[in-house]
Amino acid sequence: MGGGAAGFFGAIACAEANPRLSVVLLEKTTKLLSKVRVSGGGRCNVTHHCYEPVELARHYPRGGKQLQEPFRQFGAPDTVRWFEARGVKLKTEPDGRMFPVTDSSETIAQALEDAARRAGVRVLTGTAAEHIEPGPEGGFRMALSGAQAPARELRAAKLLVATGGNPKSSAYDWLRRLGHGIQEPVPSLFTFNVPNSPLKELMGVSVAHARVVLAGEKLEYEGPLLVTHWGVSGPAVLKLSAWGARRLHELQYTGTALISWLPTQQEEPLRQWLHQFRAEHGKKTVLANPLFGLPQRLWRTLVEQAGIGNETRWSELAGKLQNRLIELLLRMPLQVRGKTTFKEEFVTCGGIPLAEVDMKTMQSRRVPGLYFAGEVLDIDGITGGFNFQAAWTTGYLAGRAMAGV
Repeated sequence: MGGGAAGFFGAIACAEANPRLSVVLLEKTTKLLSKVRVSGGGRCNVTHHCYEPVELARHYPRGGKQLQEPFRQFGAPDTVRWFEARGVKLKTEPDGRMFPVTDSSETIAQALEDAARRAGVRVLTGTAAEHIEPGPEGGFRMALSGAQAPARELRAAKLLVATGGNPKSSAYDWLRRLGHGIQEPVPSLFTFNVPNSPLKELMGVSVAHARVVLAGEKLEYEGPLLVTHWGVSGPAVLKLSAWGARRLHELQYTGTALISWLPTQQEEPLRQWLHQFRAEHGKKTVLANPLFGLPQRLWRTLVEQAGIGNETRWSELAGKLQNRLIELLLRMPLQVRGKTTFKEEFVTCGGIPLAEVDMKTMQSRRVPGLYFAGEVLDIDGITGGFNFQAAWTTGYLAGRAMAGV
């Protein structure tokens, strides 16, 4: 169940491992692989160039420890080989993200659809399973609905649930009725809304390396940062939101984010460096000469926020104003008041607790014959191809186990 990355991968793995089986994939909408198609700005961030299982698992705020062994069975290098064997070569970008050389997500979607067709997977779109119950003699009975549903009922010996994440707890009620617990879902991978941001006029300005700290919490992350018209985004913010998903939910997405524009600098060495700079370049105006490689528009805002005049020279800069500038460079406070989902690449923290799943086969420990893959599990990774890798891995293991391999 589920026509996304995990569902397709599980169906293909099952059908290829045992061609005698009848494998049916159900998708309630008319669109297949929709998240694959929008990922990475339409390029599809397939996986990450992190080939060591323990290291790869460190990129998952939830599920990392439990994924170490599954990654040994099917990890990032296996994903690369899988797609290359089907005519799709991947490339690695400087930050480790891996994309098809075509830079088109359609390449990935088409490869999956073609592989499913060749393996004999029957794909039914516009078909939802409204009611699922264990059959009297094993297996499952599903009541189908939808304009394209081929029948009112479908029976299956084994069932793979790859329905993705959902921010609404009620969306998991049918799994509760089957006997499973649910880790309450909350959003992950989101940007920060800062309604009264002093950076509001800097939309589009980016910094390659910044640190974001949530004041009063043990939450921080470094990486590229992007100023938006609603607040701040970029990998530093998105990854922080993933690690702090549950805590930020508890805080109702409010708090103070402290931005360091110079994350490699300590305060005292920075103060000494500025002292030397002033001695050597005292005639330069502060505003017109950005330091540390910061974008000019950002430097101007920091200088203005520090209360430094447009014509003030470094030799004339009062100590109090320099202290303000240093504070803004290292700990600029932004009042976060809400979140915004990152484009259409939303991720949910929560789902089926991993203690209720055999991670070697992805089979339910509570309901024999029931398997899980992808984001319906309480697994989520940071941005960078990690969520897709979890989908490929869990789908592959589930499909093979269902095939009896």
